[in-house]
Amino acid sequence: QVQLVESGGGLVQPGGSLRLSCAASGFTFSSVAMTWYRQAAGKERELVTVLTSAGRGINYADSVKGRFTVSRDNDKNTVYLQMNRLKPEDTAVYYCNVWVRGSSYQGQGTQVTVSS
Repeated sequence: QVQLVESGGGLVQPGGSLRLSCAASGFTFSSVAMTWYRQAAGKERELVTVLTSAGRGINYADSVKGRFTVSRDNDKNTVYLQMNRLKPEDTAVYYCNVWVRGSSYQGQGTQVTVSS
């Protein structure tokens, strides 16, 4: 079955960096787009970026443009989110998501906390 497992979150100071990973299984990873969302406490889920099957990052949220970069490694069935110059407002649970055969799948999320 489809599985998505996010990792790489943690506590980081403002201005720091983190790289999130999302390991995927149960579908043909190289042929689908992947999406990163985030949800801060008390707020609605926000689209962070979409990674096309061709490896192009698109639809970056305005709040992360120029700081976040999405990429994929099809050999490892993994999508990455490199987050630089982190801000306190980036604090959220980050999820990866995929549509497979008409259904949406999401991992359990990884917590990112940006605080001094």
